Amino acid sequence: MPSPDRTDVGRSIRSRLSDLRTRLVGDTGDDESPVRTDGGATVSRGSAGTGLSDRLRSPRNSRFVGSLPFWLPPFLLMGLFVYGAIGWNFLISLTDMEGFGDPDYSTLDFQQYAELFGSEAFINAARNTFVLLIAFTVLCLVLGLVLAILLDRTLRLQNTFRLVYLLPFSLSFVVTAQLWAWMYDIDNGIINSVLSLGGLSPDWIGNPQLVLGAVIFALVWQFSGYAMVVFLAGLQAIPDEHFEAARIDGASTIKMYWRVIIPQLRGSVISALVVLMIGALKAFDFLYALFGQYRPAAGADILATLMVREAYSNQHWAYGSAIAIVLYVLALLVVIPYLYSQYRRGAL
Repeated sequence: MPSPDRTDVGRSIRSRLSDLRTRLVGDTGDDESPVRTDGGATVSRGSAGTGLSDRLRSPRNSRFVGSLPFWLPPFLLMGLFVYGAIGWNFLISLTDMEGFGDPDYSTLDFQQYAELFGSEAFINAARNTFVLLIAFTVLCLVLGLVLAILLDRTLRLQNTFRLVYLLPFSLSFVVTAQLWAWMYDIDNGIINSVLSLGGLSPDWIGNPQLVLGAVIFALVWQFSGYAMVVFLAGLQAIPDEHFEAARIDGASTIKMYWRVIIPQLRGSVISALVVLMIGALKAFDFLYALFGQYRPAAGADILATLMVREAYSNQHWAYGSAIAIVLYVLALLVVIPYLYSQYRRGAL
């Protein structure tokens, strides 16, 4: 017969085992599976229930959900007023809407696009747009690069020259157009005042053979400072060791920039290229301010002026919408390669 002391010790041990079992099981029920495992980690039923509730609460507490109030409203507004408007414009281009009244969406076709690509006015405007786009962009890049290289070499008054070259970029198209309208004036313009000393007095903005070149020159004057700043930032980011290594190898200054320095400016070239090409496609403001009407002089008509003239002067809304869609596709052809290159570099 066990002694009373041994009986008390046995009760105490059973009591402690019961408490331990209660802690492991999580309740005082009769469940015979006190311990559960989940992926190797030993958890109790109570802790499993807590983990499930945490997982249910986690989407509400995640950073994505928390950031919704900040980006969702502008995202919806931009989708409605930008991409929704583009989609509506494309829908109108499929109708035959003219004059006042609502468009008829019952018959949609590509008749406006067929007329567009058969129109001589559209072909001329598209040709002028491409000439403006290519000539303006290339000249701005070349002039901006030359100015950046000259300023990158330790010149005195470097900041002053940088401000002088960048100042035209801060002007609006309206101010620039009025300035060059005075400069190009056939009778009182400063350019013809100088050329008249040699017996020359060309009509810069009235001659169809000269007007597009005069427009491109004025736009290059305004935007080359921007290209210079972009290239100058790229040059100053190149380590001095690259310049020193090229000099030690005996490379001349031209070879050093052509073979060593300029290839490292690929990112700057792409950034400046996209901004300049978009600026060329938006030259309507400059032409309207220069000529004071929707119809510029012969030889300077581009797709943007043709679009506005057809839509607001002639009220050919569907035809003007088709021209706007062509301009939008041109802008996409400029932007999409840039976005793809940024994606390949991991910048997106």
